[in-house]
Amino acid sequence: MWLTDVEVEATFADHTSQWVWAKIKDEGWKRIKDGSADGSTNLFIIMTSAVANHRKVHVEIDGEGLISTGYLT
Repeated sequence: MWLTDVEVEATFADHTSQWVWAKIKDEGWKRIKDGSADGSTNLFIIMTSAVANHRKVHVEIDGEGLISTGYLT
């Protein structure tokens, strides 16, 4: 499922590898899909950039409820 032009309200990262989250307005906290360290990091950078610069994102939520794709708008 794609969510378009949504606001990222906050982000969270744990000290463990690939355990990162983004709080999407009206959707709540969504974990960023793990499995690829670079992929998790890149998506986390997109989400934190959106928060810091008051930009919206398009995100894809997979069948497990994880953010699997995203980009700044």
